[in-house]
Amino acid sequence: MRSFESSSAEKIHLEHEAAKLFMRQYEKLTGKEIRHIWHNEPNRPDVSCVLEGQRLDLEIAHLYGSEQEAMKILKRSLSQKTRDELREQASCTDVDQRLLNALNRILTNKAQKHYKTGKVWLIIRNAHPAWTANKITALQHKIKVPFEHPFEEIWMVADMKGKSGIVQLFP
Repeated sequence: MRSFESSSAEKIHLEHEAAKLFMRQYEKLTGKEIRHIWHNEPNRPDVSCVLEGQRLDLEIAHLYGSEQEAMKILKRSLSQKTRDELREQASCTDVDQRLLNALNRILTNKAQKHYKTGKVWLIIRNAHPAWTANKITALQHKIKVPFEHPFEEIWMVADMKGKSGIVQLFP
């Protein structure tokens, strides 16, 4: 079993890695300079950076295809609640539908959060190899972004390495 410090360090590493991948792809896509990330304390978005000279906070989430995949990537065990949710997802044999269900659940859960910050974006990093930017774009009409949420923008890093790009989900 991993210690709290070890699992916390892994979580921070994954969040920073996702933020860096997003920032590189965002800069490439828009030409806008986005730099310097630092980790925030609880009750704030996960990381902060500077977008064209102004602070931008990023809430980071990861989308996994299965319990085994999440455990492998995170190198830790999941809570019973998460295992039950993933088991429910796994009962769906259609990979796209399973991932859409998981993504829509992330969006619903994150929409309920509140942040003490001026500008926050949600960045979701896809960890499932069946999805890339093209697949996400093709299925975008089935992605359910809640009407009310705290995010100025919502983006997906389309794959674990960020090679297929990023997709804007909102606005």
